[in-house]
Amino acid sequence: MRFIDWLDERFAIRQVFKLSMVDYKVPKNINFLWSFGMLLVFNFAILFISGLFLLMYYKPDANLAFDSVNKTIMMDVSYGWIFRHVHAVGASIIFLLMYIHIARGIYYGSYKKPREGVWLTGYILFILFSATAFTGYLLPWGQMSYWAAQTITTLFEKVPFIGEDLVIWIRGDYAIADATLTRFFALHVVFLPVLIIITIAIHLFAVRVVGSNNEDGKKIDKQKEGIPFWPVFMSKEFFVMSIFLLFFLYLVFFKFDFAMDRVNFEPANPMQTPKHIYPEWYFLAYYEVLRGFFFSQNLGLIAFLLSMILIAFLPWLDKSPIVSGKHRPLFQIAFWVFVIDFLILTILGKLPPSGVYAWIGLFASLIFFGFFISLPIISKIESKQLRKGETDERV
Repeated sequence: MRFIDWLDERFAIRQVFKLSMVDYKVPKNINFLWSFGMLLVFNFAILFISGLFLLMYYKPDANLAFDSVNKTIMMDVSYGWIFRHVHAVGASIIFLLMYIHIARGIYYGSYKKPREGVWLTGYILFILFSATAFTGYLLPWGQMSYWAAQTITTLFEKVPFIGEDLVIWIRGDYAIADATLTRFFALHVVFLPVLIIITIAIHLFAVRVVGSNNEDGKKIDKQKEGIPFWPVFMSKEFFVMSIFLLFFLYLVFFKFDFAMDRVNFEPANPMQTPKHIYPEWYFLAYYEVLRGFFFSQNLGLIAFLLSMILIAFLPWLDKSPIVSGKHRPLFQIAFWVFVIDFLILTILGKLPPSGVYAWIGLFASLIFFGFFISLPIISKIESKQLRKGETDERV
């Protein structure tokens, strides 16, 4: 306690804790889905710590990287396999948590005024995590890692005027080589994690300023209708985190193979292309959108870029005065069609892009964009219905 008193005297930590945790109120009418934000922070901490242990033995060299992961860490270092499994499973699970967190935000209208800043910082976090996952996927220097990086970086050739030079700049060479591995390593372990930590802090601050949304999407009097974040709501968070940890450790010890592709246990071979190249499962839907427009590579690339950025514009596409999807029947239909379509795209992304799969991919890609196109239309319909209802009440 003397140490705490010493800190409090110099940094007012008790006052800061009271303002940010005890005095901060959250709505009563929220469900367990609001715990996924804290689960994401928890999962990121697991990734960060496990990554530090892996960093002690990893060799960012094209001649040594594969053995440093699959021999040194997995076989020679005591319990090294646990840290690799934890990191691999954590990298996959964090995207599962993120997609659920985003879906909850979409369904309950957490992107609407005044929460645009919360939504945009959350979107930036999604992009940063995607970049971190992409750069980290190359580091084991396995066969699928190598060729996935080769395929994705080749996409930048389509950028007008500077495409070819941009690809060389990203790779540091004409092909994926030692220079690519070194710069991806630097991005993955230093630059991107620092940006993620800063953005998480901004995101949490933005949530504190405008407050959490709720199931009904209505403004509440926090003093009368809210509950303290600490300790009331955090006690529920700890319960959810405990359940999550059981699920997480089950995957680490018994089902870790879902997070590590078998092809990636073969050393990278620039002279032998795998029969079917695909990214990790959390990028498969976007990859299928890229392939879905099989009749035009340029159109496929445009569709891919749009699929990644359109979600950031939801606050301006959906102008409905009704916030929560709980009270929006038309929106509910569009939302669940979008969720099912995203799952179909994810499944198709791992299948060969030929025959009937190619046409299903095209149709599913069009439905994906149809969701965003439908939002302004649904907004207008709901606005008219709301105005009509208000007029009828006055009469």
